[in-house]
Amino acid sequence: MADLRPLRSVLYMPGSNERALEKAKTIPADALILDLEDAVAPDAKQTARGLVCAAVSSGAYGEKILTIRVNGLDSVWHAEDVTAAVAAGPAAIVVPKVNSADEVRQIETSLDAAGAGGEIAIWAMIESPAAVLHVEEIASASERLTTLIMGTNDLIKEMHGLLTPGRLALLTPLSIALLGARAAGVAIVDGVFMDVTDTEGLIAECEQGKVMGFDGKTLIHPGQVEPTNVVFSPSEAEIEHARAVIAAFDEAVDAGKGVATLNGKLIENLHVDEARRVLAFAQAVSR
Repeated sequence: MADLRPLRSVLYMPGSNERALEKAKTIPADALILDLEDAVAPDAKQTARGLVCAAVSSGAYGEKILTIRVNGLDSVWHAEDVTAAVAAGPAAIVVPKVNSADEVRQIETSLDAAGAGGEIAIWAMIESPAAVLHVEEIASASERLTTLIMGTNDLIKEMHGLLTPGRLALLTPLSIALLGARAAGVAIVDGVFMDVTDTEGLIAECEQGKVMGFDGKTLIHPGQVEPTNVVFSPSEAEIEHARAVIAAFDEAVDAGKGVATLNGKLIENLHVDEARRVLAFAQAVSR
């Protein structure tokens, strides 16, 4: 847990917008996805690649986790994106529309061929029914793969579903993807909330994602970062409860008792493990 790096807020930034890349230095997001894909027009791809790689190489973003979203495996830009990104040295390469374990292995081969060190991870985007149905295989396909990102807009489109408050149509695929990530031992980040003016809606969706077990949420606007960080950070009540759980358990052990309780509720090892995780996460986000 000492190396825990929070992924509460993962902000997309358009790679072709030099002003946005500069502003990103001051935004309190845990991670940035400097985007060469959806946010960049075809005639701006090469320019964006240069701007993004220069930004990553600059060392000017502090402790933020810097990643580069390359264009998809089937695009004409993918190979050059990967080569340039590896040379820049981000924390991870984000790959859109990953549908199978074979595609993950193909990405891994490309990174190795480009000379990527072991510190460059793969973040795979889960954006289709096929990806959801093979998510555990995808998540387990490479030691480089450390994070899954839900691409909920593309997913709901391919499902022919409707995006409604509460995300009823997405609850099953979100849950399946989360189970696959946890089974493989990798992080998973929820999809974006598109209405940048609806802070209450954003908070409600963040709370839903936290309850489900997501590590954080991808975002499309700087104004969404702080509310998201608040929701995905342990509250003071959660921190105090975690401390109380550990103290009650330790007291029971020291007294030679076979059972520990807190406020009349049984405490087991699993509760202590979760309490320690909460405290470790709280310490990580307070740095």
